[in-house]
Amino acid sequence: MKKELGLFTLLVVLCLTVCGIEFAKNPSELPRFLSPENLLNNANLIGIYGIFGIGMGIVIITGGIDLSVGSMCALAGVLLSIALKEWRWAWPLVAVFVLFVPTALGCAHGFLVTRMRMQPFIVTLCGLLIYRGMARYIAHDTTKGFVGASGFEVFSFLASGRLFHIVRGDRVVFEGIPMPFVMLVIIAVIMWFVLHRSIYGRYLLAVGRNEEAARFSGINTKLVIGSSYALAGFLTGISAIMLAFYTSSVAPSTHANSYELYGIAAAVLGGCSLRGGEGSIIGIVIGTTLLQILQNLVNLLGIDSSLNFAVLGTVVLVGVLIDQVFQNRSKKQSRRAA
Repeated sequence: MKKELGLFTLLVVLCLTVCGIEFAKNPSELPRFLSPENLLNNANLIGIYGIFGIGMGIVIITGGIDLSVGSMCALAGVLLSIALKEWRWAWPLVAVFVLFVPTALGCAHGFLVTRMRMQPFIVTLCGLLIYRGMARYIAHDTTKGFVGASGFEVFSFLASGRLFHIVRGDRVVFEGIPMPFVMLVIIAVIMWFVLHRSIYGRYLLAVGRNEEAARFSGINTKLVIGSSYALAGFLTGISAIMLAFYTSSVAPSTHANSYELYGIAAAVLGGCSLRGGEGSIIGIVIGTTLLQILQNLVNLLGIDSSLNFAVLGTVVLVGVLIDQVFQNRSKKQSRRAA
């Protein structure tokens, strides 16, 4: 819990710093960071990134990695558009189909990692290339849209709708809470119970700490690890649906490009150790929020947007460095105690 409190404190300090800098530039106006449009946009993106970030965190907790998230989102987005506009499926069937595909791909990752003993990095790196290529081939390398598609309103509300929107007369009293953020809260609560209050969650942490010891303890480590990739695929499918309708179109060559890095950065920043066996859902959500606020800071302060990836890389580096420092301290304390 100390990590989460420290991360939350850092988030509050960062928000106050952004507001302070903007207020110093223009004291007569409300800081742009606090404008309803900016807050709602941030909440939308935090919701979308946070959902697949939780899936990434679950995989990292087992000691694995998933580099195929961005390409999986592109493939799911293309299939979503084709199923709605060309095949004209009913929207519930489309939702099941689009969620099934990433989940099945996650199961395939889990099979290759656990049964074929392949390295997660290699498996998911190949997935990154394969799924992006499949998305481009299926879409004939053209941008797919959703205008006029059956069920458009349902998915659009899921991606950009507002809950608890309040209007009195001609005046908007409350803009409402973005649906992606609402979905993130619901999924985070469920996954918090799964990870921290269930036997399955204990198995995930045990496998990540020491897979061999967990196997000797009677845990079906292959099933636990495989299911983590399937769960990550399912959560990626949910994010893919919201992202596709949030952007209103899917360009298969660039859609969700490098989004796996956002997931990894959010998980690492949220306290998930790349060695496995450590992490929390609250930490991942705060990490996702902090990452989005950092990117928002880059935009609001007029810093060149090309530095976004530099910020992302720095965040991952600092997160891994801090994890290494804590690991070294823990080892030293263990030796002294012995």
